[in-house]
Amino acid sequence: MKNSDLESLSGNLDKLSRDRDTDIERICTDNHQDFVESVHKLDKGREDCTQLASEILNLVQAYQTSTDTLAAQKKQLVDSRGLRQNIDDSADALKESLELLRLSNQVHDLVSKQNHYAALRTLDDLQIMLRARERFAYKIGDMIEHSIPATRTLIADAVLADLNTWLYRIRDVSQYIGEVAFYQTEQRRARQTSRMESNPYIGGFRLNSAIELVADETEEYDVLNNEEAQVQVDFSPLFECLHIYQALGEMDRFRTDYAVTRRKQKDLIIPSSLKLNDAEAADLRTLLESVAGFAIVERATTKKTENLRTSADV
Repeated sequence: MKNSDLESLSGNLDKLSRDRDTDIERICTDNHQDFVESVHKLDKGREDCTQLASEILNLVQAYQTSTDTLAAQKKQLVDSRGLRQNIDDSADALKESLELLRLSNQVHDLVSKQNHYAALRTLDDLQIMLRARERFAYKIGDMIEHSIPATRTLIADAVLADLNTWLYRIRDVSQYIGEVAFYQTEQRRARQTSRMESNPYIGGFRLNSAIELVADETEEYDVLNNEEAQVQVDFSPLFECLHIYQALGEMDRFRTDYAVTRRKQKDLIIPSSLKLNDAEAADLRTLLESVAGFAIVERATTKKTENLRTSADV
């Protein structure tokens, strides 16, 4: 270039270019097979990538499908659990309702069997069960709870009806009790007279005196419970009625009603008229025996009970 020899420069450049082409051709010839194999590997890798992409897509779709299926199954499981819980709650509610019904029916069965105290205790158990289970918000529970006062009244009326039946029987047997009492008193008087004849010292002591009572101890006689006279007065209905009304907290009402009933029965003893021209004085004798029997029952009631009948009332 400095000598302006352009032909030489051009020839050198052409030579350099041919040398470089020769080097390139040599390099390409030496690595052609590797290049071709690399291209094939790249193509296969691309195909593999495409296949993997397709498989991945299929896996994604399968996963999505399985996820949807799993979600549906989970929803079914949740629904089934909720349904099962509802069934369990319904079963528990049914058991509780049946237990309440059983106790309620048992109360009425006991009343029909005249087992009034047991019926009252069962009713208390039923009320305790209703109070203990605050979540028992079913209509049957409300119905039974609302019926408890009426059931208590039913028990009270039933035991009072039994007592009235007992009082009616007592009224029928009162005259006979008085007759037995008069007969027994006459026997005591005869024994006392016999003792007076054998021992004049005893003559100074009357019937019902301490000496006469001691001397007559071997002849103890219960006018209200005597097999010989076939008299058997059982106060159990009265005791049961007292117990029931005490448990109900209605002793004042029972005491008043009982006094009214006995007052009416006392009034029925007194006849509207009395014949005294009978030689045996049968009407007067019946009246005295009835009064005596009524008084004996009243005195026994006072001794066997507390705060039911006052001495003044009797």
